[in-house]
Amino acid sequence: MSELQVHLGLFLTAFVAATILPAQSEAALVAAILAGHYDPVGLVAAASLGNVGGSVVNWGLGRWARRFGERRWFPVGAAELERAGRWYARWGKWSLLLSWAPIIGDPLTVAAGFLREPLPVFVALVTLAKVGRYVVLAVATLNWPV
Repeated sequence: MSELQVHLGLFLTAFVAATILPAQSEAALVAAILAGHYDPVGLVAAASLGNVGGSVVNWGLGRWARRFGERRWFPVGAAELERAGRWYARWGKWSLLLSWAPIIGDPLTVAAGFLREPLPVFVALVTLAKVGRYVVLAVATLNWPV
């Protein structure tokens, strides 16, 4: 498999993993690193770009869904939206540093769009969180001293 194919595959896996679809970008990154044929920095960059890109899609979906928040058929009720708004008002943009976390990370990125977090702030914090996670994973996989 060519290096371009590996990087593209890792990018796509990480992109899908950042959306509500199930995928394991961490396992793909570790497998690519352990193969030993590819630059770990390039692999981390490909995974990071894909994962942040998927999170931006989530942000956009949240932003788009906001127009339907008042409709009866909307899957999230007014009480839940109010609670999410209060929670986000308390923790705000800094909660996006948890966007890397399983289970809560993806919904958090959708909520940030729904609650109108500005895109530049969103991208900066999500990038910090997601790149940080992949760097830690790569360092641990390579057993590099910290």
